[in-house]
Amino acid sequence: MSMWHGAKARRAAAVALAATALTVSLTACGGGGGDGAKEDGESSASANPSTGTPKDDGAGGETPDTSKVLATMRAANGLEIIIHSAERDEGGFLTVSGTLTNTGSKQEYAPVGWNGRETQVARTGRSFAGFTVVDKAEKKRYYVLRDTDGYPLTTTGVVNVKPDEKVAIFAQFPAPPDSTTQVDLQLPMMPTATIEIS
Repeated sequence: MSMWHGAKARRAAAVALAATALTVSLTACGGGGGDGAKEDGESSASANPSTGTPKDDGAGGETPDTSKVLATMRAANGLEIIIHSAERDEGGFLTVSGTLTNTGSKQEYAPVGWNGRETQVARTGRSFAGFTVVDKAEKKRYYVLRDTDGYPLTTTGVVNVKPDEKVAIFAQFPAPPDSTTQVDLQLPMMPTATIEIS
């Protein structure tokens, strides 16, 4: 039992760290405009550590400015990711925020490939650790950051998405050099999206 409780505590700490990192990042970048914090009734961007199901407070309690669209990534099954922001912060991080939507008429499951292929993040369960940022000018690929326990700093716990459901998502990476203003955002089973970063 003690091992199970230890794993549960580590996962809770990882979710808290991810939420804190996103909050600091959004605060440093001016937040999400006038959208404010999420209240009841919105889909989650993070997971409840005890059940793995979405919870209402989201990642950092902030939603991106959904009026901005940097890119749209669409899968054949109707799942769509709209990228709203890609912003650097003073700590040397790049936070990409967006919305996952099921545009189809039936419930769809988030592909397991979105979790990433690294064994280090396999224990996290469902996540968006498969996101990568490619700086073609510098010929570098950036992976989602991990906390000290190896958990990815990205949305976790999204297993299925109902028709017309919207889920706020984020992923945090090391920031490319200041001279880089455009990168490719990649996620398994989705088309590559070219986005402007600020």
